Amino acid sequence: MGDNNNEKGLRRGLTHYGDRGFSLFLRKSFAKSMGYSERDLNRPVIGIANTASGFNNCHRSVPELVQAVKRGVMYAGGLPVEFPTISLGEPYLNPTSMLFRNLMAMDTEEMIRAQPMDAVVLIGGCDKTVPAQLMAAASVNLPAISLVVGPMLTGSWRGERLGACTDCRRQWGRYRAGDLDEQQIEEVESELSTTAGTCMVMGTASTMALMTETLGMMLAGGATVPAVHADRLRIAESTGERAVEIIDKPFCPADIMTPYAFSNAFRILFAVGGSTNALIHMTAVAGRLGIKVDMDALDRMGRETPVLVDLKPSGENYMEDLHKAGGLISILRELSPLLHLDCKTVTGRTLGEEIDSASAWPQDIVRGINAPLKAEGGIAVLKGNLAPDSAIIKQSAATPELLVHEGRAVVFDSLDDLADRIDDPNLDVREDDILVLRNAGPKGAPGMPESGYIPIPKKLAAAGVKDMVRISDARMSGTAFGTIVLHICPEASVGGPLSWVQDGDLIRLDVPGRHLELLVEEEVLKERRLAWKAPAFPVGSNRGYLRLHLEHVEQANHGCDLDFLKPAPLGGTTPK
Repeated sequence: MGDNNNEKGLRRGLTHYGDRGFSLFLRKSFAKSMGYSERDLNRPVIGIANTASGFNNCHRSVPELVQAVKRGVMYAGGLPVEFPTISLGEPYLNPTSMLFRNLMAMDTEEMIRAQPMDAVVLIGGCDKTVPAQLMAAASVNLPAISLVVGPMLTGSWRGERLGACTDCRRQWGRYRAGDLDEQQIEEVESELSTTAGTCMVMGTASTMALMTETLGMMLAGGATVPAVHADRLRIAESTGERAVEIIDKPFCPADIMTPYAFSNAFRILFAVGGSTNALIHMTAVAGRLGIKVDMDALDRMGRETPVLVDLKPSGENYMEDLHKAGGLISILRELSPLLHLDCKTVTGRTLGEEIDSASAWPQDIVRGINAPLKAEGGIAVLKGNLAPDSAIIKQSAATPELLVHEGRAVVFDSLDDLADRIDDPNLDVREDDILVLRNAGPKGAPGMPESGYIPIPKKLAAAGVKDMVRISDARMSGTAFGTIVLHICPEASVGGPLSWVQDGDLIRLDVPGRHLELLVEEEVLKERRLAWKAPAFPVGSNRGYLRLHLEHVEQANHGCDLDFLKPAPLGGTTPK
């Protein structure tokens, strides 16, 4: 939108006053009011996206990281200029942080475009911030480099190691079942999240960090360093230096994030038993570059990619253990035969060169490719008459005995309906039933909240039931576990087959066969389809961002982006 974007530094994208000379004069005058010298104002400008917020505990360390990035930029001869953007702290946002991911992407994109910077450092972490920043970077295509805040360290309760938020859910389940009392759950509450940083299990933040480094948009080793480790500051400083170095070289996001680079990132998603959310996010990032994610090819990749990382919720360890085991490079080394090693990274080296330059030592967190934790990748893609476009399941965190299952549907029509009835002692539900939640998708909730982790009905939990098949058009936290089918497309609120399910209908789940079927005669389904009426939009949907979201958000298999923010497909498909 601005002019003169071939210029550098403060001469880039001058404000429109009808006189370019005056525009530069006024800009430099106001910049000098901040204490800059003439020498400073002739340097290349590196923008630093600051996502610190009192409503984002994960980003508590961002001010420290900003200062370290600034040091690196200045060492390399650049002028660092931080700027604020929206910050998305997962537990603080109503109705869900996912509703605002695209808003943050728009905010970040427009601020990069509008302000004079030659490259940008994107500081993110809590899990929707990183994809929002990558989406923005892809759309602007200005030299960019990612820096994550890093994971928390684990806590401890009565001798038991704890981590947010897999252990949050496990301990809360114990409380619901009556195994923990009020005092005990309060003690647990104080030990789950004890430092700055993101969840220290293989949730969405950890998964996105590993995928971003694999994509080539982050310095090598940057994904796993704990938030409170001194190396996190050293990486931040190096990130600032590198941001200056990539200005005059072909290191724009489109040069780095190719279909082959996305293929590598998806391979990592499967190998680490990563978050199902990351599939939506990376689909959205790829979409900003005109690259389509092929769900069938993705499932084929999952079948041939074993889970290698022994980390919760698919294993037993935490991100600090993965870091001590060598971080991402340890995983990439094992996966080398399956990767596109010639993909360029923001370091200037290829992915293969990064692997070859890294040290290795004996460890037991990352398994060998011939002795994996699990034979198939963490996520499976399902299809059938209940999910004609697709659905997914994190099979690595599911109960093996439930991966093939047939049961009665117990249907909840909305999040409110679920909250009102799930613990009703008179609820007609058995252990072998299938819990169904609908109208919780991108449009239906709205925002597709992490409500796919439907609680076990209290009366069953009290009887010792730990898992049931659960199905929804919602999302699930990457930290969660259980036999849970998610992202049913199309969602119920737009008339997808999930909207036709009734209590007592038989549903068959067959994960090995990749099927999800509603066992109801076609004539009956036709009658239900004709009788279906769209639910009313929520209060407030007639204006503002919510209206924009509801009118333009895409389905989960397309990344839940806003349709008008994506270019026409130009970059091919992934995975390769």
